[in-house]
Amino acid sequence: MGILSWIIFGALAGWVASMIVGRNDQMGCLANIVVGIIGAVIGGWIMSIFGGSGVTGFNITSFIVAVIGAVVLLAILNLILGRR
Repeated sequence: MGILSWIIFGALAGWVASMIVGRNDQMGCLANIVVGIIGAVIGGWIMSIFGGSGVTGFNITSFIVAVIGAVVLLAILNLILGRR
């Protein structure tokens, strides 16, 4: 995927994850992009541990993996920083 695809993919995954965790009102577009991209890396790493494939392109499976990773990232941030 190109850089523009990663930005769009990260924005969508971060936005969905922030709605799941309940932090949507506290996050802006840039935060959603960063959380989504880092979440895709974390989700890919988690999937590789369980023998699955990580983010392989712009498809629904990769999107679900990225959202799972972003939810994990936001949950960890909630534990460290506390819920505001």
